[in-house]
Amino acid sequence: MAFCVLSIIYNNRKKEVYLMCMEKTPWEKAVEFHGHACPGLAIGYRAAEIALKRLSEKRSPDEELVAVVENDACGVDAVMLLSGCTLGKGNLIYRDLGKQVYTFGSRDGNRALRVSVNGAILHRPNPELAELRKKVFGGTATEEEKTEFQKVQARRIEEILHMPEEQFCKVEKIDFKMPSKARIFPSVQCSRCGEYVMEPRARVRDGQFVCLDCFEDYTRGW
Repeated sequence: MAFCVLSIIYNNRKKEVYLMCMEKTPWEKAVEFHGHACPGLAIGYRAAEIALKRLSEKRSPDEELVAVVENDACGVDAVMLLSGCTLGKGNLIYRDLGKQVYTFGSRDGNRALRVSVNGAILHRPNPELAELRKKVFGGTATEEEKTEFQKVQARRIEEILHMPEEQFCKVEKIDFKMPSKARIFPSVQCSRCGEYVMEPRARVRDGQFVCLDCFEDYTRGW
């Protein structure tokens, strides 16, 4: 429960009224951050929820936690929201492997867990849902079909959020080399476009600094 302050003007006087407000649940916050509820978001939510509980960790305000995500799907938004691991803080690492696998590491004791989502459960064939999805995403679904699709999606989300952990995923303790903490580098000006680029990403062209966009790569296929 939280308190909200409502300021009102009455007879030219400002008054503050304190109201009790229901605080949003972590799932509701994840949906708000992502923009909509979907099974993909629920997958990342459960993965992060399970890992944080196993590691006895809370949301990372800085770089106390590190998350490695092996996909760029909806669930990554839930991972960021729950764990506090983000690209901007340097503690979210993306590996383009196309897997529903998430690794969470804690710098406290150098502990890490690898959460591998059970694809056999989550991606079991559902011809009816597949047909509805095709119509909805293709813009040919009727209002009734859109409503039915949302109902099916909602049931799927609930199933994922409340599925027993052992059915949802496999959790393994792993040896994990923690990445170094994020650093701030000086910037140099690109001699071609004039924009500034951080030093480690700059290249040299004709004896002058250039950004990657202005750099002409040279390779002989080796």
